Amino acid sequence: MTVFTATFSGVATSAAQQDMFEITAPDTSRVVVHDIVLAQYSDFDPSTETEIISLTILRGHANSGSGGQDITTTGVSNLNPYGRQMASTVERHNTTVASGGTPETLWADMWHLQAGFIWRLSERMNTLGTEGKILLKPAQRLVVRISAPADPITANGTLLFEEIGQVPA
Repeated sequence: MTVFTATFSGVATSAAQQDMFEITAPDTSRVVVHDIVLAQYSDFDPSTETEIISLTILRGHANSGSGGQDITTTGVSNLNPYGRQMASTVERHNTTVASGGTPETLWADMWHLQAGFIWRLSERMNTLGTEGKILLKPAQRLVVRISAPADPITANGTLLFEEIGQVPA
């Protein structure tokens, strides 16, 4: 089992619906998503209203989004410096969102742009092993989708995930 972070920093995010993260498990391995963190640092004008946008975590789209960037080689790190390379595919900021298939909404929430967004299961859920976390089957896709912010923002994000190997027999 190997734990990775996929990150982006200082990315201009347009005022459009988009998939902030898209991760696709490798064909031969499962993936467990541990944490999702999003923050922005460009829109803190106290004279404007506080902005809250919709955020959903969806699993199961058949088609990848586009218009963003593949961060598989430039924005992914193994937390173990002696560990292996990642086999998953990770993209960020796809302005044409993932589509097709029969996606299921795993989490529906909001992102208060001045406070940030953190998705992390409680300690109680962590004691359940993979049963209390988001699990992707081989070749399955997960996206973290936001609704359009009123104005463009500059954002950072981190996706913490683990590749856990073959499907148990």
